[in-house]
Amino acid sequence: MQAFTLPDFYLPYPARINPHLERTRTHSEDWARRMGMLDAPKPGGGVVWTAEDLSAMDYALMCAYTHPDCDGPALDLVTDWYVWVFFFDDHFLEEFKYSRDLAGAKEYLDHLELFMSDEPPEPTNPAEAGLKDLWERTIPSMSQDWRRRFVTSTHNLMVESLWELDNIDRGRIANPIEYMQMRRKVGGAPWSANLVEYAVDAEIPDVIAGSRPMRVLSDTFSDAVHLRNDLFSYQREVREEGENSNAVLVFERFLDTSTQQAAELVNELLTSRLQQFENTALIEVPALLAEHGLPAPGVGAYVKGLQDWQAGGHEWHARSSRYMNEGATGLGGPTGLGTSASRVSFAPGMRTRARQHSHHLYAPAGHLRVPELYMPFEYRTSPHLDAAREYAVGWAREMGMFDSLPGVEAGGVWDEQRFRGLDLPHCASMIHADADPEQLYLSSDWLAWGTYGDDYYPVVFGASRNLATAKALTERLPLFMPLDAGAVPPPLNPVERGLADLWQRTAGPMTPPSREKFRQAVVDMTQSWLWELGNQAQHRIPDPIDYVEMRRRTFGSDMTISLAKLAQADVVPQEVYQTRVLHELETAAQDYACFTNDLYSYQKEIEYEGELHNMVLVVENFLAVSTTDAADVVARLMRERMEQFEHILAHDLPALFGELGLGEPARAALVRHGEELKDWMSGILEWHRRCVRYTEAELKRLTTPSLPQGGLGTAALALR
Repeated sequence: MQAFTLPDFYLPYPARINPHLERTRTHSEDWARRMGMLDAPKPGGGVVWTAEDLSAMDYALMCAYTHPDCDGPALDLVTDWYVWVFFFDDHFLEEFKYSRDLAGAKEYLDHLELFMSDEPPEPTNPAEAGLKDLWERTIPSMSQDWRRRFVTSTHNLMVESLWELDNIDRGRIANPIEYMQMRRKVGGAPWSANLVEYAVDAEIPDVIAGSRPMRVLSDTFSDAVHLRNDLFSYQREVREEGENSNAVLVFERFLDTSTQQAAELVNELLTSRLQQFENTALIEVPALLAEHGLPAPGVGAYVKGLQDWQAGGHEWHARSSRYMNEGATGLGGPTGLGTSASRVSFAPGMRTRARQHSHHLYAPAGHLRVPELYMPFEYRTSPHLDAAREYAVGWAREMGMFDSLPGVEAGGVWDEQRFRGLDLPHCASMIHADADPEQLYLSSDWLAWGTYGDDYYPVVFGASRNLATAKALTERLPLFMPLDAGAVPPPLNPVERGLADLWQRTAGPMTPPSREKFRQAVVDMTQSWLWELGNQAQHRIPDPIDYVEMRRRTFGSDMTISLAKLAQADVVPQEVYQTRVLHELETAAQDYACFTNDLYSYQKEIEYEGELHNMVLVVENFLAVSTTDAADVVARLMRERMEQFEHILAHDLPALFGELGLGEPARAALVRHGEELKDWMSGILEWHRRCVRYTEAELKRLTTPSLPQGGLGTAALALR
């Protein structure tokens, strides 16, 4: 009996089949046999795969569906890669997941990576033999840039299997945000996206490979592939094999709901990710190509290849013996091999798109009762707070942040009363409690600049939908952060003036790598303001995953955390911050702080500003629940992320020290980094509790017309 009835899938693209299927079926079985995959023993007896197993799973059919247009030799090679990756997954499960042998698993994975090098060792098992053969057959056709990306994605899908193994060993089910982040690495779909470049003979130009549009294409493709796989594989993975890395199970436990309802929600998220893919491909990618003067056909072929993979991947899941798929091909019309092109389904996508675009702006929201929030850390306050408060007012005035601006109805973004009510030095004094006076002044000014910019963009560009001018300003801002700390052009507005001043005061003591990293954090934040303007112009509530990931940037999380990390640059190798442990530690802290802001600012943003970027609203829209229930879900997410943060500090970080062999200075710096993140989260929460910015009285004061002597006043504009 199936664990649940498969939901109605959004299938916007018909699946097509490659005419070279039969030759590849013969080739792939012969290749698997030569690599030793059809007689690889299990630890308890028997073999991992038999020839009958491989035939029933039919990876050649999967690749014929997912790569319908490549020639026969290319289909053979791509299919061999998939035979290898599925064998690796099943072999790893037999060798290490059941035995919980973490040490043996790490040794196995470290050795396997050597087979993607110029001088690989002799293979000792079928996974190593297969990887060696595939690497040698693939790399002559691909550039160094592609090889680097492919090695990274292959490394992730192999090494991050240890995360799954650790969760099984602890009997732990990941929280939804952690799961989606890690599933991309463990599941291997970014790796599949790299193979699409090979199959369609169209590499992504390296100059745009790291851009937001190309990253979102890969991420949305990956998430959709993995969510679909989780729906089809729940029966085998969860019910039969005892795995706990499955989105249906994650939703089931986190929301305390039935398996059927969890499956429906996973399908809703799958639909949302497919539509985020479409939105990016149709709106952001053409603009990116025009900006860089790149021809469209190559990237267009890549986008089409990803679409073909989605359509074909669904069709294969609906037919493979590996998965639970009863009723999956029952959409009406003809059935049987080659008839899948007649089956499309738009209804789920229409429902999701209608909800995303139908929100009523400025709807009365009322004061939101913030749920009880789990905060295990006490905030601390700098003794230099009072001095910083007075200093900050003078700096903001000097930068022109209280000046009138052309075209702004109320005259300007801020006035002194509003700025004093913000009390940003109070926030700085808690997130950098140990700073000396000059450091606290600098931290206060960065918070003021980031908050002013975040308010400036919607006021100056939002109502007019003047995205072109907003983009022109954003493209100028890096000019005020020269990596050599040299001269800058004359600033034209308070945003540029404030950034120029801050960069000169901040960049001097930095090492070149730290300077470049911090500059990128500022650039990412300013570009995220354009993302918000774009969604506002489309009247579109963001996709939940895109929102969470972009919220960290719009909040300036990387920028403010980077300020605290500057002193660690010389003792902690940069690659340590790229590990899963540090990435999860920092993003867990960032999500807690970002969602804190969304809870406290809900009425301000939804009722007074007509905003679409708030986690409570995103959850409200996605789950179709009340505002109160959505706020409770956000608070539960915050608790889960905080508990994950605590576990990483207590267990994963010390284990990483030993694994990487870090010296005492680096260990001390990372421990201090963890303590600073505690201050960062607790300080941000306390600031929101005390700040007048989000109180109903302040919101009414700013939107009530004033009648000064000498004539009628104008209503103050509601600011972000």
